[in-house]
Amino acid sequence: MNHNLKGVLLVLLSSLLYTYSTQAQTVNESKFGKGLQFVAADSSFSLKFSTRFQLLYQGGNTPTTGNWDDRFLIRRARLKFDGFAFSPKLEYKIEFGLSNSDIGSDVPDLTNNADNIILDAVAKWHLTPNLQLWVGQTKLPGNRERVVSSQKLQFVDRSLLNSRFNLDRDAGLQLRHEHQLGPVVLREIGSISMGEGRDITVNNTGGYDYTGRFEILPFGAFEGDGDYVGSDMEREQTPKLALATSFDYNSNTARAQGQLGDFLTERRSLRTWFVDAMFKYRGFSAMGEYADRKAPDGPVVLRDELGDVTETFVTGTALNLQAGYLLPSNWEVAGRYTDFNPTAVTGIRQQDQYTLGVSKYIVGHSLKVQSDVTLIQEANREDRTQFRLQMELAL
Repeated sequence: MNHNLKGVLLVLLSSLLYTYSTQAQTVNESKFGKGLQFVAADSSFSLKFSTRFQLLYQGGNTPTTGNWDDRFLIRRARLKFDGFAFSPKLEYKIEFGLSNSDIGSDVPDLTNNADNIILDAVAKWHLTPNLQLWVGQTKLPGNRERVVSSQKLQFVDRSLLNSRFNLDRDAGLQLRHEHQLGPVVLREIGSISMGEGRDITVNNTGGYDYTGRFEILPFGAFEGDGDYVGSDMEREQTPKLALATSFDYNSNTARAQGQLGDFLTERRSLRTWFVDAMFKYRGFSAMGEYADRKAPDGPVVLRDELGDVTETFVTGTALNLQAGYLLPSNWEVAGRYTDFNPTAVTGIRQQDQYTLGVSKYIVGHSLKVQSDVTLIQEANREDRTQFRLQMELAL
């Protein structure tokens, strides 16, 4: 992290600590996991500051050598600020990623050789009680698992479906609408974004990205926005179900995965469909997702003059199914199956993963210890096993 960035963060944290010490009466109502919350004396703005980190141990066997390879790392470290500005109708969110996993960039020339620190920087204008306009950089309305915060996952981390096909973050506009027909909740989301991912500082190299998502909650809203929280933390007293589909068209992109991956020497348009569902009832939760990505306007592999594959757009299909039960003691046992089927010509190996997870929620998702073990079956390779143990602390 460069010295200027360190200085900015130190000043920011010092200011927050000073505000805490001089305005303690506004902080006493804060609770663990809810951050520090302030409202201006004239109610012209509000600010909530929160921080979190994940400590991860990961190990696995290497079939060819028989060795156990492992590592211990800071998987995520985040600072988040949100609130309203001028009017409660204008909300904002700013989130920084500080770990090496968060700020690493494989395209330094396109990010001004700077730390890739900004995750979210978005303003949310409530045009009407049911309609919002979002402007800035944030997550696109793609698959459910990606939109669920990494703090609130049911397993140590997201699935292989997500790592191969998610839309990730991008800069642009989103229009979000929600309404009810009796108990049924309906949501429609549309977005137009640059299509190349977060923190890009050069001119657009291709076309734009267009995303649409439709959600239906036939039995009404989940408690605590539980349709975007892993595990049934609210222990829903009546069955709750969320069904959704998303469509994304990334026009003339140069990146292997649209908003993610290497920048390639040629461009392709990528078309992606997602279908997903979330169900919760009395501690039981289940989620399923299906993804299908194609490049309709050209070959997905790029070859050299000898005909060898040199670059690849990641296309194919994937299925992810998971379920878990939260015991009264706040221990949870969960299972997950993920099937990844890349387009054959890409040469990427097909893979199945079987995961068993055990979690202990001490203070919900704000203080928890999670572990999982995964059997990885990859085409033309010996089976291997991965073990992970992670602690999450969020203030």
